Amino acid sequence: MATNYQKQLEDLRDGKISELEVSPEEFMAFQKILMGFAQRKSIVGIAKRGGGAKYVAAQKEKED
Repeated sequence: MATNYQKQLEDLRDGKISELEVSPEEFMAFQKILMGFAQRKSIVGIAKRGGGAKYVAAQKEKED
């Protein structure tokens, strides 16, 4: 069964999950979905030593 990256990105954006781990083997398939994700600028990727990445929701700046 294929991983539903679109659903996982939506869950990350909506706060249903706190992070999304992507292995080096999954990265190219994930990247295609991420680039088409309308709110991709609200997602931050953090590279992991040895490959792969962790994605988290970007912190929203508080307005005074």
